[in-house]
Amino acid sequence: MQFESFSDFIAMGGYGFFVWLSYGSCAAILAGILISSLNDSKKLKKEVKAQMLREERIKKAKEEAQA
Repeated sequence: MQFESFSDFIAMGGYGFFVWLSYGSCAAILAGILISSLNDSKKLKKEVKAQMLREERIKKAKEEAQA
């Protein structure tokens, strides 16, 4: 499909509002998923680090109790 001008491209044959709204909605949803995933990843890494430190403290306490 060819357009005569840039404004025709933006108008999309009279359906521009719906077309660009669809693209914008999709972009916003994908950005939200990306941000959510990154936040969850940071949270999970923090929880794993805390768990490892907790297990290390327990291990040291058991070794001290046996000695």
